[in-house]
Parts: sequence; C-alpha cells; structure tokens
Amino acid sequence: MNTLDAKRVLETALICAMQPMTVKDMVILFAQEVGVDTLKTLLAHIQDDWSDKGVELVEVASGWRFQSRASMRFYLDRLHPEKPPKYSRAVLETLAIIAHRQPVTRAEMEDIRGVTINSLVIKQLEERGWVEVIGHKETVGRPSLFATTKHFLDDLGLQSIEELKSEDLSLQAQAALAQFDAMHEPPDDASLDPEASHDGAPGGVEAAPHALPMVDEQIDSVSQNQALDQKTDQAPH
Repeated sequence: MNTLDAKRVLETALICAMQPMTVKDMVILFAQEVGVDTLKTLLAHIQDDWSDKGVELVEVASGWRFQSRASMRFYLDRLHPEKPPKYSRAVLETLAIIAHRQPVTRAEMEDIRGVTINSLVIKQLEERGWVEVIGHKETVGRPSLFATTKHFLDDLGLQSIEELKSEDLSLQAQAALAQFDAMHEPPDDASLDPEASHDGAPGGVEAAPHALPMVDEQIDSVSQNQALDQKTDQAPH
C-alpha cells in the first residue's frame, strides 16, 4: 500500500471512529503492515490537511480523534441550545482536589476542603466517568484511592494530567481551564448539591482557600473540545 492510500484509509477510520483511536488500533487497521513511525508521519500529514478547516485532528489521553475547533462552538451550540449539566461547588472542589493531589483518599480530601464530603459527591463524579478508584492505601481500613480517568482528560482535550497540573500550562489546557472557570453560575437548585441542607444552605462551613489550582466553577459536559459524535462526509481538499 502506498502512502497516499494509507493516509486515506487512516483518515477514514479516524473520521468514522466512535472513540479516540490508539496507535495500537491503527497498527491493527493495517494488519501490522504499517509501522508506528510511518503512522505518526501520516497523522501529521492529516493534521496539516485539516489545518484550515473547522475540524481538527488532535491527540488526547485515549488516542487520536477528530473534533470541532473552539472557534466553531458559537455556531454548533445553536444546534444544541439545551444547557449542559451544572455541578455544585462541592462537586467541583472535590474534582479539583482529586485532579491535583491524586491518588488521594476521601479523608485527605476532607482535610483539604475542611468539611465532610457527602458520598453522593464522589458518586456524581464516578457516574460522569471523571474519577475512579485505582487502589487502596496501605493504612488502617485500607481506604480507597481516587484518581481522574482518561475520559476526564479527553473531555478537556488533554493528553496527560501533567498538562493540568503544570504551572506553565499549554494553550490548550489554559483554554480548557478557562472554560471551567467561566461557563455558568452556581446552580440554584439545591438538589444538584449533595452537600446542601433541605433549606438550601450549604452543608458545613465554607472551605478555606488553599493553594490548589482550582477547577472550581461550572463544567460544560462537552467542553470546547467536544468530539464529533455526528460524523460528516466532508473530506479535506
């Protein structure tokens, strides 16, 4: 198979894939007839082909995928005017702690926040696919250790958690964090806050400020790096 045909096959597979494709997937696609170095070259060429379009090929934690550019969000949102899910401050503070201190136990999270963390807070994050239990700490009771998932990184358009932790964030990570900080006002519905009391007042005292880089406002479930769930049949020129 020549390079042009290989690029066409790879591009088609990436466009049609429902999930990010790993390099291993690509090797299988070509029945191991195309090496990893060649695949990386083909990926770079495909990125160049789409560089002037509203869709881009990017590498995220789970692999490679096509997704809409951030500049297209204003228009695409018109097709889906419904508001994304809103998350309480308790949920977002917990997520921030896990992201920046992982692996971390629930007790350690509570020490940082200064309040007891309702089990529903962690359950929300697990159901969203953003955090998971990766093991148990070798101490009394062997408490669960929580960490973020590849799905969480994919939603942010990041390749690794280090991009989120780094003080010198990449432009892509900065944009993702900006989305976190600016999307929505805190929800009025107390039911969205597992730590809220029946009268709507926050459960426990307000957490004291700390040095964690906070991902602490509202999260857009799709984020500016939303993947193309509906594939187009538009090919690059």
